[in-house]
Amino acid sequence: MHPGTHLLAGWTLANVAELSNRDRAIVTAACVVPDLDGIGIVVELATRNASEPLLWYSSYHHLAGHNIGFALLCSLIALALADRKWLTAALTFLSFHLHLLGDLVGSRGTDGYQWPIPYLEPFSDAWQLTWSGQWLLSSWQNNAITVLLMVTAIFLAWRQGFSPLAMVWSSGDRVFVDTLRARFGEPTQE
Repeated sequence: MHPGTHLLAGWTLANVAELSNRDRAIVTAACVVPDLDGIGIVVELATRNASEPLLWYSSYHHLAGHNIGFALLCSLIALALADRKWLTAALTFLSFHLHLLGDLVGSRGTDGYQWPIPYLEPFSDAWQLTWSGQWLLSSWQNNAITVLLMVTAIFLAWRQGFSPLAMVWSSGDRVFVDTLRARFGEPTQE
């Protein structure tokens, strides 16, 4: 799935409980952070015409960050940084796995290649997750999930008074929420 879809999925999950802005950001980031192992594309592209190109993307994407070891590391970091430590760590672990699920079902390349997910790394390379029905990255299914998550984020922003923007730009978030409420009215108090 696309990074934006992962971000919206993580943010939606982060809203299942009452969390501080920081804790929501931690849970949201956990659904995006596995793709840090794709940063090697920069080095690979920069060295592609060298006599010995560095194949950091080809070698490490879906290896370094898409596994149980990295999920546990992210959860431990969440435990250390969060306000609601155990809840945020648990949601971080779940959010990380939401990313893996998204990649498992919707990240096939146009050439038909499926990035296997080496789930048990760094402890073992015995279990490589793939699914024969995996959708293309540009599939209608991925696009539909993204649109559904965008609508959910807009609804939650209207109802709760904050959006994903709150993680990085509080004044922009306030304008966004105020605009939604001016257009659709104030949510009723339950």
